[in-house]
Amino acid sequence: MGFTVAILGRPNVGKSTLFNRLVGKRIAIVDDTPGVTRDRKHGRGKISDLEFDLIDTAGLEEGEPGSLSDRMRQQTQAALNEADVALMLYDARAGVTPMDEHFATWLRRGDTPVVLIANKCEGSAVVDGIYEAYTLGLGDPVGLSAEHGEGLAELYNEIVATLEKAGVDPYADEAEDDEDNVREEDFGPEEGDMEYEFTDHAMDAEEDSPLRLAIVGRPNAGKSTLINFLTEQDRLITGPEAGLTRDSIAVDWEWNGLPVKLFDTAGLRKKSNITDKLEKLSASDTLWAIQYAEVVVLLLDAERGFERQDLKIAERVANEGRALVIALNKWDVVEDRLAVQRQIKDTLTKSLPQLKGVPVVTFSALTGKGTQHLMPAVEEIYDTWNARVPTAAFNRWLADVLEKHPTPSAAGGRRIKIRYGAQIKARPPTFKLFCNKPEDLPDSYKRYMENELRRDFNLPGIPVRFTFKKSENPYEGRRKKQR
Repeated sequence: MGFTVAILGRPNVGKSTLFNRLVGKRIAIVDDTPGVTRDRKHGRGKISDLEFDLIDTAGLEEGEPGSLSDRMRQQTQAALNEADVALMLYDARAGVTPMDEHFATWLRRGDTPVVLIANKCEGSAVVDGIYEAYTLGLGDPVGLSAEHGEGLAELYNEIVATLEKAGVDPYADEAEDDEDNVREEDFGPEEGDMEYEFTDHAMDAEEDSPLRLAIVGRPNAGKSTLINFLTEQDRLITGPEAGLTRDSIAVDWEWNGLPVKLFDTAGLRKKSNITDKLEKLSASDTLWAIQYAEVVVLLLDAERGFERQDLKIAERVANEGRALVIALNKWDVVEDRLAVQRQIKDTLTKSLPQLKGVPVVTFSALTGKGTQHLMPAVEEIYDTWNARVPTAAFNRWLADVLEKHPTPSAAGGRRIKIRYGAQIKARPPTFKLFCNKPEDLPDSYKRYMENELRRDFNLPGIPVRFTFKKSENPYEGRRKKQR
C-alpha cells in the first residue's frame, strides 16, 4: 500500500482542492464556504511516479467537548494518527493567522512528520505570506497553487525527503525508477485529468471487486450512524444535527468474507427546498452515488414513515436500474409497528408497483438491534439483480404468456405479434423482444408481462426492463418483386 498522506489546515485554505488535484478527479466537494468537508475522505494520490493513500480532512477548529467542531477535530486526529506524513496548508494570501499558529503547535507536539504548504501562491503578492510561515516552527514552506497545479515538483521532493528522514521508503511498493529522469512537465495536470468523477472505482463488475452499497435517505435518518455500527468504528461524524454529511464518503468493509464498499451520502430533501449552493452540490454527489452503486439502501426514519420524498428517492433508484432495500431505522422507539408496516406496504403497492416485493428490514442503527438482517437482504436482492434467464426457458415462458393473454390488435385490426426474445443483460435483468408493431403495444400489456416475469422467474423487488424491436417481415421483399 506504500505510505499515507493526510491534508490538514484551518477551514477554507484549499485542502479539498489539493486533494482533488493529487487524485486527479473532483471527488471532494469544493466551495468558498468554510467548513465544507466534515468527514475524512480517502483517495489514491499521485505525483509523477510517487503514489500514496491520501486523506482529506475537516478544517481544524476548536470547540466545546461534544460539539460539531470537536467531533470534526476528532476525525482529523484519526487521519493524523493514520498518516505517515501530514501536509499542513495555510493561505499565503491571508498570511499566518492565530488559528494557524494554534494548530501548528498542536502538530509539533505529535509524532507525525509535517510538510508545511503555503497554498494560493499565484503571483508575487504572496511573498510576505510565505516569509511569515517561519514563525510556525515547521520548517521551510513549500509554495503551491493547488487550484492551478503549480509547485507540485517541490512538493514531491519535500514529501520524499521528509519520509526518508522518518525512515519510511516512499518507493517501497513502486517499481524502481531513475529519479534523474523525472521531468518538470511530469508534475503538471494533463488534459482532462480533472473531469468530474464520483469515485475511482470502476463501474464494470469484476469477480474480485467489492459490492458497491450506497446508503441514502432524508437528512437525519441515521445513515452515518448505521455505517459506524456496521464497520465497528467512529468512521463518520454523527449527531442530532441534520445535514452533517456533505461529501459522499466511501468506506471499505467486509461482511462474511464479502468485500463491500459502503457509500455514506448527504440527506436528500425536496428539490424545491434546496436553495443553498452547497446543499445542491451535496445532493448532486448523492445522485452520483446512486448511479455508481449496485445496491441502494433507502434508510427511513420509522417514526415518520414513508413520505413523498422517500418515494422520489426510491423511484430514482428504480429508474437508475439499481437494486433497492428499504430499511426502517429507529424501530426501537416505534409504538404502533403494525400500522407503520401496513403504511409502507400500501405506499409501495400504490405508488411503486414496479418495486413490488422489495425487501424491507427494521432495526435500530444506534443500538444495533436488528441490523443483522440488513446484509442478508442486500445479498439476496443483489443475487436477484444479477439473475439470468436462459433463452430457451424465456421463449417457452413467452409462448405461455401470449397464449394465456393474447396481445391486443393494433389500429387497422391487425394483431400485434411478439415473435421471440432473449435476455440481453443483467444488472438489472433486461430483455429484448421482437415484435411486428412495437410502437402499438400498450403499456398495460408491458406491465402484464413484467408482472408475469417477476412471478414465474422469482424476480421480486428489482427493476425489470423490456425493449421491443420491430422484426422484419421475411415476405415483404418477395411481394415487391412479384409486383
